[in-house]
Amino acid sequence: MSEPLLEVQGLSTHFDVRGGTVRAVDGVSFSLGRGEVLGLVGESGSGKSQTGYSIMGLVDPPGKVVAGSIRFEGRELVGLPSEQLRALRGNRMAMIFQDPMMTLNPVLRIGTQMAEAVLAHRKVGRARALEEAHHALERVGIPSAGERLRSYPHQLSGGMRQRVVIAIALLNSPKLFIADEPTTALDVTIQGQILYEMQKLTRETGASLIWITHDLAVVAALAQRICVMHKGKIVEQGDVDQVLRAPVHPYTRGLMDSIPSRNPRGQRLRTMPAFEAP
Repeated sequence: MSEPLLEVQGLSTHFDVRGGTVRAVDGVSFSLGRGEVLGLVGESGSGKSQTGYSIMGLVDPPGKVVAGSIRFEGRELVGLPSEQLRALRGNRMAMIFQDPMMTLNPVLRIGTQMAEAVLAHRKVGRARALEEAHHALERVGIPSAGERLRSYPHQLSGGMRQRVVIAIALLNSPKLFIADEPTTALDVTIQGQILYEMQKLTRETGASLIWITHDLAVVAALAQRICVMHKGKIVEQGDVDQVLRAPVHPYTRGLMDSIPSRNPRGQRLRTMPAFEAP
């Protein structure tokens, strides 16, 4: 059996604040195979986004990874100097944020930002970088790619901006994508298009994907495996079909029961009971 692309063992990320210590990520362990899509699900505040930020080395103070191991392509990331982490981000591993305006600079043209993402990691000419940017926009289904390269972020729709962010992530052919609820603010039609494009891109590139979301329907359509998070811990993980069809942990069952379509017509919507993570 080949070595996993990503191995997370006992990961803990804490925030020391005035009221005490917040255990945002508390002993999380999972692995990600090459070419695999993993869904990381849970309600808001469960720690799923902070897990992604911890892997990428993007936890801001007062947050800090206090324990555990993150091995990417056999290389330990915890404690890695910031310069070496920056060399990996956007190159071997990339993150797609929920709000594209967190990624895009509002005062720079799309082409300028995409070219800089290429030039930061590879010694190529600017013309070549813009050519690759043009190709990346076409890959994610953006029409009139040359015109979009000359546009500013505010001139694009929300769905178009999210496609641009995905295209930027693709530029250096990373082996790991971490997508932090990138379709939450989009309408259903655009969401479906982006999910299709992400499935197609992972198949074509052989890259691995961690899809962070609270939407179980999206995970069911996209992922092969699922990790369910609650209060900073993973309470259940396994094959996505098995977990969603026959959840074992009461929190997972509670998530499933909270979906309106699963409740008989005319019955009151079931609500999520209080659970304590193990």
